[in-house]
Amino acid sequence: MGTSAARITARRAPREETRTTGPGRDTPFELPNFYMPYPARLNPHLDSARVHSRQWARDMNMLEGSGIWDSQDLDDHDYALLCAYTHPDCDAEELGLITDWYVWVFFFDDHFLEKYKRTRDREGGKAHLERLPLFMPLDGGDVPEPANPVEAGLADLWARTIPAMSRDWRVRFRTHTEHLLNESMWELANIDQNRVPNPVEYIEMRRRVGGAPWSACLVEHAVNAEVPARVAHSRPLRVLRDTFSDGVHLRNDLFSYQRETEEEGELANGVLVLETFFRCSTQEAADAVNDILTSRLQQFEHTAVTELPPLFAEAGLAPDECARVLAYAKGLQDWQAGGHEWHMRSSRYMNQDLNTGRPGAPRGLGTSGLDIRTLLRRARTFAHVPHKVGPSLVPDIELPFPLTLNRHLDQAREHVVQWAARTGMLHPQPGVPTSGIWDEDLLRGFDFALCAAGIHPQAKAEDLNLAACWLTWGIYGDDYYPAVFGRFRDLAGAKACNERLRLFMPIEDPRAVPPASNALERALGDLWARTAEPMDVQARRRFRDAVTLMIDSWLWELDDLACNRVPDPVDYVEMRRHMFGSELTIALSRLARWYEVPQEIYDTSPMRSLENAAKDVACLLNDLFSYQKEIEFEGDVHNAGLVVRNFFGCDYPTAVGIVHDLLNARLRQFQRTANLELPVLYDDFDLDADARALLDGYVLDLENWLAAILNWHRNTRRYREPDLRSRYAP
Repeated sequence: MGTSAARITARRAPREETRTTGPGRDTPFELPNFYMPYPARLNPHLDSARVHSRQWARDMNMLEGSGIWDSQDLDDHDYALLCAYTHPDCDAEELGLITDWYVWVFFFDDHFLEKYKRTRDREGGKAHLERLPLFMPLDGGDVPEPANPVEAGLADLWARTIPAMSRDWRVRFRTHTEHLLNESMWELANIDQNRVPNPVEYIEMRRRVGGAPWSACLVEHAVNAEVPARVAHSRPLRVLRDTFSDGVHLRNDLFSYQRETEEEGELANGVLVLETFFRCSTQEAADAVNDILTSRLQQFEHTAVTELPPLFAEAGLAPDECARVLAYAKGLQDWQAGGHEWHMRSSRYMNQDLNTGRPGAPRGLGTSGLDIRTLLRRARTFAHVPHKVGPSLVPDIELPFPLTLNRHLDQAREHVVQWAARTGMLHPQPGVPTSGIWDEDLLRGFDFALCAAGIHPQAKAEDLNLAACWLTWGIYGDDYYPAVFGRFRDLAGAKACNERLRLFMPIEDPRAVPPASNALERALGDLWARTAEPMDVQARRRFRDAVTLMIDSWLWELDDLACNRVPDPVDYVEMRRHMFGSELTIALSRLARWYEVPQEIYDTSPMRSLENAAKDVACLLNDLFSYQKEIEFEGDVHNAGLVVRNFFGCDYPTAVGIVHDLLNARLRQFQRTANLELPVLYDDFDLDADARALLDGYVLDLENWLAAILNWHRNTRRYREPDLRSRYAP
């Protein structure tokens, strides 16, 4: 990264996550040099869209008399220009529809600001949001009488939009619209608490409240290229959508920082988030946000080039379906370029003194990709060389959760060793070179039963054995894939192995598995039968999804290793949760509650926030302990310390400090969510005392999980330097 990112690491100690808005300034920072190698093109139907959207807004009572906008406001914001830039190829009728959607969403944002954010009216805002899904019936039909311009506009737009799209698209679009609307309550809560979110929390929540996933759905409509349902939720399509979203939002944060922080009292802005977390100047934070923006755009490009072609082949997409996905990707690219151009022109944003490039930098269409800093940044991503790092630097990690160990720990230790020997994990696999990765001494030193005993302190002996064996299997697989497939860059063999593993998790009859060809399959078949048999079909599907996330993340890990690519920071944090097996171990804690608590509770933002914060604490903790093992002895690139070093261009001790600060920030978020947000969630869903007690017990399970993981890392022989030198001796 550039020197700006390196400078902020010198002031890495984060501030308290509160904000007092100071007096306004003419220009809080100089806009950076943006990476934008795609041309912005203007739709020829711009003028008709302006006329149409002005009349439509007036018909929906959004202008004079609304108390929010007048005609001059709408003309100044020029949303037709935004849509003409971001959708350059659609016809006049489609451009008019898309423009109306953007007029509506910006009106909603300003309406919610005036009516509920400024007045801190949480109950009124909640009631307003609860009515809006009534105006989005999936199969059409009657809607209530609109009570305000937001409802009137939504009813009209929904009826005009859905006839051209499948029910699958309608479900996705309504979900993204509801996220966009409902997460306004998250912003309101942050303002009420005078709290600036931490960086990971901000990226996740900005996608939901910022509206770019919603925009991505509209791209499908605008380019007449609905994504096939069977790949719509795949990793490549998710990454394209998420990187698109992050690019849109981070760019907007740079242009809107002054208006949001000085006029609106807004705390959900990426520049402010990094300024607060790193305790750095506004200019340094803005430059770092631009670095993240560049990294996300390059992740978009990498995914489109390297992950879409294999997806097409594996999913068996027909040529026309492949063409639709590619048209969609191009539509997202057009949106990025057009959105950037609009931000440089709209009176809504800070763009009067836009920096158009450093002296001597290449100029002209698409030349930002030739900037020397951009080229060096991209080159460094693929230039990692394994090297000696010495013992891992582990700072003092304090978790405020007590540790309790299960009284059946000793027998679970013996059970794990006997089970691993019986399934064949402690010997090389027949005909598989480099598969002799464990023996009994190593397994005893790893002591996975110790971790399970802390995670499940009250479990019966049989349940503790099962949990300890799941941990053993997951980490065996995590070691097996790099040793067997990664060493020879055998991505095809790894994918074939994954497909085989899915056969050992049947839904209808948990014991109906094929004959196993290796220890990984044999052990999974045994664990699946013991775990899934008492479940109903729905619970089995959810549990299998948790296991599948982990084994699929091993393929992502191998792909990076094959490219020698240090991952993008945001992609790393999100994929690391799967690699660590977080969903699997958390799912084991949920087993007893899947029947008593509705799934919709677990799908809410507070519960997702709680779980993701806990996952990140565990993953970052592991990265601190495992740095030497992974970087020096295994040549891995998947460690937060290395990702931070590569991104910021800083040394190892500084990276450790940043990782530790982020760990603590996520820990504080976990506690805040449990203490402040969950009680509100309970009230919102009108949960009875039994349901509240069950969810409180789930929070305790997550606390036990974190305490057990820290205790295990401090006592296992998996990461100590003498043990590493013995294990990896030539």
